[in-house]
Amino acid sequence: MYFPIANIEVAPWLPPLVAFSISFFTSMGGVSGAFLLLPFQVSVLGFTNPSVSATNQLFNIVAIPSGVYRYIKEGRMVWPLTWAVIIGTLPGVLIGAIVRIRYLPDPRNFKFFAGLVLLYIGSRLLKDLLKKKSGAGNKASAEEEFQKLVRQYQQSATASGAPLPRVVVRRFSFSRIIYEFYGQSFDISTMGIMSLSFIVGIVGGVYGIGGGAIIAPFFVSFFGLPVYTVAGAALMGTFVTSVAGVAFYQMIAPLYPEMVIAPDWALGFLFGIGGFAGMYCGARLQKFVPARVIKWILTFCILFPAITYIVGFFRG
Repeated sequence: MYFPIANIEVAPWLPPLVAFSISFFTSMGGVSGAFLLLPFQVSVLGFTNPSVSATNQLFNIVAIPSGVYRYIKEGRMVWPLTWAVIIGTLPGVLIGAIVRIRYLPDPRNFKFFAGLVLLYIGSRLLKDLLKKKSGAGNKASAEEEFQKLVRQYQQSATASGAPLPRVVVRRFSFSRIIYEFYGQSFDISTMGIMSLSFIVGIVGGVYGIGGGAIIAPFFVSFFGLPVYTVAGAALMGTFVTSVAGVAFYQMIAPLYPEMVIAPDWALGFLFGIGGFAGMYCGARLQKFVPARVIKWILTFCILFPAITYIVGFFRG
């Protein structure tokens, strides 16, 4: 099947299959999988023009709703965190789109930029994973408590029909966001989240993955938030910013007739269909997978393309 905008020929079954495989694992950590689809499109399929960024965001629009639905249904969507991410990333994504078109149209330079971004994020996660546990006594983390309660829930016949506990928001203002998760309270700065989201939004807009996709590892490594509660907020933020990103790319396309900027709608929808199924399954099974396993999956998925891009840049 030939895709004229991307100027590539691909079997129609391949994009959904690849998107499902990637999204199934990455959605558990609040990442849509678009950051891995972009290397696949660029390096494997040969889709190298700026349109790949908009196509990647189109994938997010189609794929993310299924994962968000699961997190909302299970009461693991921290809405104040979601709104802070959206408010911060939205303007950043639009700025990032302009930077991508004007300063990084060359595939080689774009790959190097993407590699540096992914390397930084992956390194932060790896450092967090390799760090020895501090003397926290016998107090288990919220993630460990979550796993313990899930096992109890599964083993108890009397509780077979009862829902798992939900996130409880205690405060939401311009200064603080406070919520409880399995007996532990998390207090974070609203403006801090928005400021970080704005910077990350610019990077995400350039890369073509929406700002929310990159913010999930920052929540885990910088703010110390449990991955089980940030995943839904990150995915929802990615969805909203991707809608804005695709619309923006489509609107400004006539201003740059010498470049292919608008998304490849057919290819984006094929990827999105696979991602839709993968995210639903990943979000549904996330609570049964140890948080450390999810973090290792994310770390590997981030560092592999990062190193590949950076090494490729210096090799010429």
